[in-house]
Amino acid sequence: MQKFCIQNHKNEQTQVFSVIIHIFHWVCGVFAYQYNIFADVNKKRRVMISNTYKKYLWLLNTLLRYKKLTYAEIRDKWMSSSLNDGTELSLRTFHDHRKAVQQLFDVEVMCDKANGYKYYIEGHDSLEQDYARKWLINSFNVSNMVSEGKSLKNRIILEDIPQGTEFLQLVIEAMKEERELEVDYHPFMGKCGVLHIQPYTLKMYNRRWYILGYMKEENGIRHLALDRIEELNITKQTFKIPHDFNAESYYNDSVGIFVNENLKPKKVRIRAFKPYDSYIKSLPLHHSQVEIKDDNKDYADFKLDVCLTPDLTSQLLAMGDKVEVLEPKELREDIKDVLNKAFKRY
Repeated sequence: MQKFCIQNHKNEQTQVFSVIIHIFHWVCGVFAYQYNIFADVNKKRRVMISNTYKKYLWLLNTLLRYKKLTYAEIRDKWMSSSLNDGTELSLRTFHDHRKAVQQLFDVEVMCDKANGYKYYIEGHDSLEQDYARKWLINSFNVSNMVSEGKSLKNRIILEDIPQGTEFLQLVIEAMKEERELEVDYHPFMGKCGVLHIQPYTLKMYNRRWYILGYMKEENGIRHLALDRIEELNITKQTFKIPHDFNAESYYNDSVGIFVNENLKPKKVRIRAFKPYDSYIKSLPLHHSQVEIKDDNKDYADFKLDVCLTPDLTSQLLAMGDKVEVLEPKELREDIKDVLNKAFKRY
């Protein structure tokens, strides 16, 4: 997202949001068909989406997977694809889809004429760094998996998102149109009531969707969990995202969803005992995580530059005795205090 500058990214952002809305309808449609979980999904819309965006996403996904392919190879793969609707992929249609992929996902589908006229994705790295577009591709892959596995639906287990997904479309539309949201909010702790938030960002964390934005009642940037929303409406009140706001930068020094703007990142050092160190290497706690090289065969040490937030503490505690916090002292003491309280309960 850092590649999206404030002035030049609005058209691209609008395109991405538009695609998200359509793909969201389509994904819901696939799941509704297989599991009957969204009874009110419009069937005509589902058919329309599956006949258009699924082909664009299939082409993008195919080129990302196979790196370089000739038109003939792409055509043959489409003919053998379970997504094929019985039609051939003509050269003209291929180039139409190629242009659509370029426009919707802001990547270049280039042709290597010197090596057999093979097509490939030029902006592969930028796509990998763009979470919104990666989400679209992942959604396509999951829905395609479910569609192909009709007879295996009881053997494909997906992680459930408790509530709140029904509000995603409205939130995305409000972000696209830069309009304020009126929210009837019921938190687990605290006062229930109607809040007004200017949605800057959507983020998923620990199976929950969150809105990040300026909240009038708090006169500052706050989070709202979609699963705690009873009712949500788009108002006529418009807003402008501050020119110096960047979602990725906002979360840069934190683990999880909550950010305390008054905190400064600190150097954190943790020790992971083997073989658990391999898990931490493959799924880092934070992008700043670096392994401290050592010849020890029993453990591996890692350092991070992060703010000390409850989400960081929770993730470390979830690792149990597989990790040890070495520094800073205050984080080590917090972990020890929680463990002592837990010990007393048993």
